[in-house]
Amino acid sequence: MTKSSNPDGLGQQLWKFFASVKLSVVILLSLAVTSIIGTVIPQNQNPVLYQQKFGDVLFKIFNALDIFDMYHSWWFRLLLFLLTVNIIVCSANRLKATWKIIFPKKTTYRADRFRKAKNRWTWTAGDSPENLKNAYAPWLAKRYSRYTEETSENGYLLFGEKGRWTRLGVYAVHLSIIFMVAGSLTGSILGFDGYVNIPEGKATDTIFLQNQQSEIKLDFEIKCNDFEFTLYEDSGMPKEYRSSLAIIRDNQTVAEKDIVVNDPLRFEGINIFQSSYGKMPATELNVTFTETASGLIYNKEATMGAPIEMPGNAGTLIVEDFRPNFSFRGVNLTNVFLCRLMPTEGEPRHIMIPADFPRFDAMRQGDFVISIADADFKYYTGLQVTKDPGVPLVYAGFLFMIIGCYITFFMFHQQVYVEITAAGGKTTVTTAGISAKSRPGMTAVTRRLSRQLQKRA
Repeated sequence: MTKSSNPDGLGQQLWKFFASVKLSVVILLSLAVTSIIGTVIPQNQNPVLYQQKFGDVLFKIFNALDIFDMYHSWWFRLLLFLLTVNIIVCSANRLKATWKIIFPKKTTYRADRFRKAKNRWTWTAGDSPENLKNAYAPWLAKRYSRYTEETSENGYLLFGEKGRWTRLGVYAVHLSIIFMVAGSLTGSILGFDGYVNIPEGKATDTIFLQNQQSEIKLDFEIKCNDFEFTLYEDSGMPKEYRSSLAIIRDNQTVAEKDIVVNDPLRFEGINIFQSSYGKMPATELNVTFTETASGLIYNKEATMGAPIEMPGNAGTLIVEDFRPNFSFRGVNLTNVFLCRLMPTEGEPRHIMIPADFPRFDAMRQGDFVISIADADFKYYTGLQVTKDPGVPLVYAGFLFMIIGCYITFFMFHQQVYVEITAAGGKTTVTTAGISAKSRPGMTAVTRRLSRQLQKRA
């Protein structure tokens, strides 16, 4: 009985796995499907909106899978990482053979291949083969990186070649994808996309990420020195809103700029865009808890973003956000506070409290009816604050993509052949061209070569 050959080692198996074209198809299809999901389901919205739209069960499932912020989820980043490794391994797996073609140890040409080529042109010249060879050789050697000439029984064979390196065009495209994916991962991991609402005359060093569940601190403060907006006289719609911003570090103003839409303030890789404006309540609020069973009323002072204890150890309430306009089941509400309720028993949930409807929370049928009244409102500037260190990599990827596509589609490997023979007192010249691709292009090259050589006869 003969023993079977030893199976491949783990390293070889992993190499074959990542070198598989099937893996490329699976990853690309997965990215396409997830991108469709990310388009259908709006990303980075307030959890209250998702809870209203999908219900408690689907909300918990989608939230656990990071569907609401899928482009920053671990599994989406894993797909991008697998795609990058797959492209690198596939390219490296095929580059060895391509490299031997581009840089062969010895270049040989077979005249029979050219004599059978479809791209052939023949004419009769009025000079000797030697004179024609002496006229053609310098011209061909100047225009083709590889030039060889041989002597035949009745004349000469001249070979010219260029463009072997154009086989690397597809690798430039692969490299561009790697750069763009690397830029996307870099921006996703090291960058951020947040927002902040700053009242006129106030400053902050804290911004809230778009998923509205976390915040980050900057190493400087953003201060709104002044905010103004103008309206169209006929319609009353906003015409322009402008914020005078200052960057403050160590109690010193290090940068200032008046920003409008599409004209941001850029500072140390961070972009601050004029995004919106509106009115917001004062930081300090008065929250009222009305006990459903007894009708007892409890008033508590609250701070936006800070937890407050509910009466009777019933749990904790956090006033997270404020929306001047909010749509609820097709009804437009104004001055709505978005809160997170964390009861002592049961699961946390997101609730909404319209300041103009004190009994709105009664529909929740909880132990307390929560309301917020007498809030002091004032205007604020809404800023989008972003940082994306992966942008240079993405730009480099686009550059390599353009270069790679141009090489792949508009340049090609060319081999030309000129045969000069003397027979019956005449000198015959034949040109032919061979290319691995772009047969119409090679036909044009051969035709143009023939015309240029005839002028030098």
